Parts: sequence; C-alpha cells; structure tokens
Amino acid sequence: MSTLINDSIRLEIAGENSLMLYFSDKGQESSIITPSISSNVHQAEQLIRQNFSTEIIDLISSYASILVVFNLLEIDHHHLRNKLKRLLKQCSNASNKQGRLVELPAYYSLESGMDLQRIAKYAKLTVEQVINLHQAQEYRVYAIGFAPGFAYLGEVDKRIAMARLTTPRLKVPKGAIAIADRQTAVYPAQSPGGWNLIGLCPIDMFNAQAEPTMPVEVGDRVKFVEIDKQQYLELGGNLPNQVSSNDCK
Repeated sequence: MSTLINDSIRLEIAGENSLMLYFSDKGQESSIITPSISSNVHQAEQLIRQNFSTEIIDLISSYASILVVFNLLEIDHHHLRNKLKRLLKQCSNASNKQGRLVELPAYYSLESGMDLQRIAKYAKLTVEQVINLHQAQEYRVYAIGFAPGFAYLGEVDKRIAMARLTTPRLKVPKGAIAIADRQTAVYPAQSPGGWNLIGLCPIDMFNAQAEPTMPVEVGDRVKFVEIDKQQYLELGGNLPNQVSSNDCK
C-alpha cells in the first residue's frame, strides 16, 4: 500500500517491521541524484531521529529513499505511518540546506593512485589537472552503503568521470580515493572494488569504537585537501603494496 505524504514523499510498506520513504521532485522520478532531493532525505532523517526513540531500530538513507526499520513491540505499521505523515509534512518546504563541511586529506600520486595516469590519458589532461579538478569540488554525501563507512559523494567534474572497471579488483587498499562515473568515495577498508583509484586518505572512514563512528553523514559536504607523502604517513596512513594488474581478474 502506498501513502502520499506530500508532493515529494511517498510511503510504502517494505516488510513486517519496515516502511520505505521515497523522495522525488514532481515528474522527475528518473532524476533522483539531486541536492534538493538529498536535502529532503537528510531533513526527514533528522526529524525522525529527533522525534522517535525506542520505536525506531534503524534508518537507512539513500539518494532518494529512507528505509525505516521499527520495533514491533513499540509501534505498529498503522500508528507509525500516521505519525510519519504528520511529522514529515513539514519537509515539503525544505530548501537545499547545506550540511557540515568536512575536509579529508588526500595523498594523490602515481604511487597511491594507480589509475591516475589512465584517467588523465582518457580525459586528455595531465595528471596534475586531474588532481586539481578532483580537489576543486565540494562533494555532497548522498548515501552510505556497500560497506560500513563507504560514503557515495557526488559529483566529480564531468571531465574526469570514469566508468567502473569491467572487472573489479580483488583487493582495493583501505583509504583508497576512487572515482566511478561522476561519483567519488574513500574505501573504508580493504575490499574488492571496481572504482578507479586516484589517491589515498589517511582518515578512518569507519571506526566501530569511536563516537561518531564515521567522520561524515548523509547531507554533509566533503572537500579533499591535497597532502604530500610525509604528511600522509604522519597522519597515520599506510602505504599498501601497489595494487597491480595481477589483482584484476
């Protein structure tokens, strides 16, 4: 069953103890990666966190949706749906609110970003121009997913947009800064991955023992600030063994 909360928010049952909120501009269902929709998602998430405590188990935000997982011992579908309808009506006038600005240090080099040279050649730019274009932008945190602490950031300058690798690498080092299409991200841990690698970040993107567990959240803005190799090491960064073509299968 679908319930329209306002012109831009639709609510649907997603499971026994979950509801899904969908956000979109009128008539723009396909254009879901926009700052305004992301702002609505962020505002709604904040409102739900502020107004519910024991009833909500988890909120999982994405580019244009929020999965609301709730405690059946505290509330049922009917009452939660009615409370959300009342609460989220105020999101209809949400503006493109700016989140926090978080600066992430970035060690760009051929040593730390094995795809830099290939991107530069494809874009008909120098490596330095690719680096400058990447750090010139402020990126919005659109979603957290794939792995704990993996923040999807958009959008890179279209001149350095690169498709994902046709065959993902088996090992991408922790802290790798990467590009896929017009998104960029930092790998929070070593993992397989098909994004194009351009540098390394020494900051932990996820630490289960820390509070908060992540340096960024959905709605924040991220700016990469170039550092040199010595600064990268002093900030706690490690130089992983170069990911070679042998890791691609």
